[in-house]
Amino acid sequence: MSTPSAGRNGRFRRRVATLLETADVRLDGDRAWDMQVHDGRLYRRLLAQGSLGLGESYVDGWWDAASLDGLVFRLLDARLDERVHGAGAILDGLVARLVNLQTRRRSRVVGERHYDLGNDLYTAMLGRRLVYSCGYWRDADDLDAAQEAKLDLVCRKLGLAPGMRVLDIGCGWGEALKFATERYGVEGVGVTISREQADYARTLCAGLPVEIRLADYRDLDERFDAIFSIGMFEHVGVRNYATFFDVARRCLADDGLFLLHTIGGERSTRHTDPWIARYIFPNSMLPSAAQIARTVEGRYVVEDWHNFGADYERTLQAWRSNVEAAWDRLPRYDARFRRLWRYYLSSCIAAFRARRIQLWQLVLSPRGVPGGYVAPR
Repeated sequence: MSTPSAGRNGRFRRRVATLLETADVRLDGDRAWDMQVHDGRLYRRLLAQGSLGLGESYVDGWWDAASLDGLVFRLLDARLDERVHGAGAILDGLVARLVNLQTRRRSRVVGERHYDLGNDLYTAMLGRRLVYSCGYWRDADDLDAAQEAKLDLVCRKLGLAPGMRVLDIGCGWGEALKFATERYGVEGVGVTISREQADYARTLCAGLPVEIRLADYRDLDERFDAIFSIGMFEHVGVRNYATFFDVARRCLADDGLFLLHTIGGERSTRHTDPWIARYIFPNSMLPSAAQIARTVEGRYVVEDWHNFGADYERTLQAWRSNVEAAWDRLPRYDARFRRLWRYYLSSCIAAFRARRIQLWQLVLSPRGVPGGYVAPR
């Protein structure tokens, strides 16, 4: 005789199976993207927690899929995340409306919890250059070439030339400034809130006309000929967009250019996916085109808006391949962390493949380029 709890679980399973069928995913099916269930408590957790429960239960070992990105892609492409929100998404949305999640104090959390995880992890994952942002694959055959092409694209879009003074807001491990000084003869200042990144960047750029500061972007107040910010804007938060762009404007020469490289969301929101917020990028959010445009209005002329988001899927696939091949050389990261990191990279691959999120490069000028701006590609 079945118990009441067994009957409820059967109903939960049928409900989950019906939802998954709309995304062409089967429970315990034989295709690479089908979900293999190891714990019967999964169904109720998915219905109650949505994307948060999906990610947490994978990390807990409650389910697997041979093609993890293939499964998540189908869920996103069918927009199941919009049908099963879960309590985590509702709570995060409420908190984001009431609280500035990216104050000076809160903004440092992502540095401590993500970027300070260990340079050994990122060295293994990111390739020859520690560049933690989308590569530019138009003419590239591998990750290292794609990252060099992206860095060169940034420099060319800004028209960098010897003698120019350049600011990098969110400089990471210093690779972009190193590239710009060596290839284009500029001098630069980089700011980051990650101590691990700052220490690495100072060593990397030793002997070059580069200064690395462990500082908040809001502290900047000095003039530069050009500014770029690569993969940092996702941590600024919509409540701080006006401040971010005002800081860049007060630091930018009247005839200078500002390049913003950021992931973008298809809809305006104030918070990120609840699993990503809890385990990967705390206090982050993806800007929408509307949010950027509203804030830029009256502050800058938008000279160019370039979307190459499809390139991020290929970049993430290379990162995932690198780190999967390196786990045996990274013993301090346990099996649970490996599942967490695998889910992070695979779900991001899926989101870019589904074109639910984009990668934008904007070129902004304070007053408009005389005669017009021609963007290199």
